[in-house]
Amino acid sequence: MRSTTTQGGGAHNTDYEGEAFKPSIWARLGGFAFRRRWAVVIAWVVALLAIFMSAGVIGGENESSFESPDSEASDGFVVLEDYFGGAGTLLSGSIVFRAEQGIDDPEVEAAMTEIFEEVDAAADVVVISPYSPSGAAQGLVAAEGPEAGKIAYAQVEFTDGTAEARSAEVGAEIAELVDDVEVVGLRVEVGGQSLAEFEPPEAELIGIAFAIVILILAFGSVLAMGLPIGVALAGVSAGAALIVLLSNVMSVPDFAVTLGAMIGLGVGIDYALFIVTRYREGLHLGLEPEKATVVAIDTAGRAVVFAGFTVVISLLGMFVMGLAFINGLATGAAITVLITMIASVTLLPAFLGFAQRRVEVTRWRGIIAAGLVAIALLGAGLKISPLLIGLPLAVVVLLASFAIAPLRKELPPRKVKPLRDTIAYKWSRFVQHRPWPVALGVCALLLAMTIPVLSLRLGFSDESNFAEDTTTRQAYDLITEGFGAGANGPLLLATELSGPEDTQTLTALVTSIENVEGVAAVAGPFPNDPSDPQAAIIRVVPTTGPQDEATDDLVRTLREDVVAAAGGDSRPENNGTRSGAAPIHVSN
Repeated sequence: MRSTTTQGGGAHNTDYEGEAFKPSIWARLGGFAFRRRWAVVIAWVVALLAIFMSAGVIGGENESSFESPDSEASDGFVVLEDYFGGAGTLLSGSIVFRAEQGIDDPEVEAAMTEIFEEVDAAADVVVISPYSPSGAAQGLVAAEGPEAGKIAYAQVEFTDGTAEARSAEVGAEIAELVDDVEVVGLRVEVGGQSLAEFEPPEAELIGIAFAIVILILAFGSVLAMGLPIGVALAGVSAGAALIVLLSNVMSVPDFAVTLGAMIGLGVGIDYALFIVTRYREGLHLGLEPEKATVVAIDTAGRAVVFAGFTVVISLLGMFVMGLAFINGLATGAAITVLITMIASVTLLPAFLGFAQRRVEVTRWRGIIAAGLVAIALLGAGLKISPLLIGLPLAVVVLLASFAIAPLRKELPPRKVKPLRDTIAYKWSRFVQHRPWPVALGVCALLLAMTIPVLSLRLGFSDESNFAEDTTTRQAYDLITEGFGAGANGPLLLATELSGPEDTQTLTALVTSIENVEGVAAVAGPFPNDPSDPQAAIIRVVPTTGPQDEATDDLVRTLREDVVAAAGGDSRPENNGTRSGAAPIHVSN
């Protein structure tokens, strides 16, 4: 049996049955997986179970620290860590409340104090109450505007070494305490990303729902559709569990699993799609299923391996940025892609061994059930509960097919068009006959689409990016109402003191900062030890929010003009953009 394949842009014939044929490693791999399909599938199941059990037992330690090493900000962190116990660098949150009758109302004060004491009694947690002298000194009660005396918040701080999983647990516990409050006119919200429960987006489910529909339209076969999705899910599941384990040995953000899943699903479905398409072409050319699998792995599978390693190397190239959390993202995504690629050239040919010629057969029950499953996945992704009925209905259709004969009826096979009549062939000839006009037109279109990059502003998300119905976002909005938008992202200026003259310099610096446009309030300087000050911090509250461009401009002004004029190199930073100056280190 001879098969015409394409590699490197040229067509050539390959004899997969002749005596002189020496199968490549890819051909041998495809044939082995096809023939030993039970062993391959069992090996994958055992490996997946081992990975999942390890991830469940060992767990993970996600980290959302976006610090930049060897930057101006890092110097400020050092001062805060050495002299202030890491204040401003540790996990923290807030309990924000508003009382229409005023926060000094005895019933309000009693209810809130009880919550603060219960939270403060928890391990690894310190609460600074607005009713305490320390809280009053830090201005935790709104003092100006229509909300003066009505809005306040308590700071919730965690000790050094507290895991993010622990802070999320405390946030859930606080939410339960808040739900038990029954004071008329009192509203309580839990603020801060550390106390928020991370909810990954459900975009993957929406993507799978559309993939089901698109693949069925492309293949005309439910089984051919299911193979790429099944292989992709196996690879992504293993990758997600490995990312959890990876977080124990390197810095991995909590959204690394979501990012890995999105990339893994995309490449996994894509890779398997190539191989299944080539397998079906082999069947149409008259090859036996095993030979069609060998051809598919030796051609499309070979390309998949090359493409997979290219993606892995590209992702690992992000290590040159030198940022710990980027390294974690890159490694997690690379692992997911690598596992998905391996699944495409090992697990998929084993599945083809089970499916064989049935990939060309589609029954009404399969089409209907697949459509209902897609509807259910779409409902789960969009959180539209009524659409979830699609899943049980799909089960009903499959069970009913044993009694209802029309559901078992096969759909007529698609009419295969001659190659020259296909849209893809006609489009390729159109492009090849007009290379320069097409190339110039596409380049012009791409350049037009990149215009928004000229106004791109980079940064990190904060609590304002949470959904409006979440307590985290509502706490953010309450602080904005009572204290101004800048209270959600204050700046900290930290400095080491070399002598008494530095105190005078700081006092003059505070006066200068008060006159800077965009500054709402300045507090400090606060020494680390009043009797023997070795360092001090100044707290600056901007008039604008953490993500506003005006706040970035203020940070730049403080760093390059105000602090520099006071005699120090600055390192300011806003709400996660830390800062520092030498000898006047600036930090948040």
